[in-house]
Amino acid sequence: MLTRRFPLAALVAFAVVVGIAVGLRLIAWNEEGARNEVGIGGPFALHDGDGRVVTDQDFRGRYMLVYFGYTYCPDICPATLSILSSALDKLPPDERAQVAPIFITVDPDRDTPAVVKTYVAAFHPSIIGLSGSESEIAAVEKIYRVYAARVPNDDPKAYSVDHSSIVYLMGPDGKLLTHFTFDVKADEMAARLHKYLS
Repeated sequence: MLTRRFPLAALVAFAVVVGIAVGLRLIAWNEEGARNEVGIGGPFALHDGDGRVVTDQDFRGRYMLVYFGYTYCPDICPATLSILSSALDKLPPDERAQVAPIFITVDPDRDTPAVVKTYVAAFHPSIIGLSGSESEIAAVEKIYRVYAARVPNDDPKAYSVDHSSIVYLMGPDGKLLTHFTFDVKADEMAARLHKYLS
């Protein structure tokens, strides 16, 4: 596994650097916090754990909190999902109801829709786990400008996946509002979400 070849601190540092670099490249803020149009997000069609096709249109009118990861991820993904879950629990019920937290796998070979459903349920009951074919996942990675690359292992089934670790907040119209990098704290995420939801 990747964690045996590289220490945890190196993995965390890598995720932070990639997250910050990608975030800075994609999103530019002025002093008022307004966003520039950067073309992140767009139409997608994936599959949930109940066999349904889920599209971006299903979430119009709600805020999508989108994170890309994979179920075999040893540390970064579970840490981020834990932070996201804690932030959701800090929101009042009426605000939490406005948010659709979505986990999209970057490892469709192993992460079937059923596997992803079970995985996200361990973090928060409202997280929606989505998977799809390799081409479907590649398409949604492209429109969200997500970096993901398989890292080979001596055991072909025990590979890891390097990937950017950014949580995107998409508005009710499906357009990017802001993003959260790996080092965000739950209190900060909740406070920033509250500004949009209240």
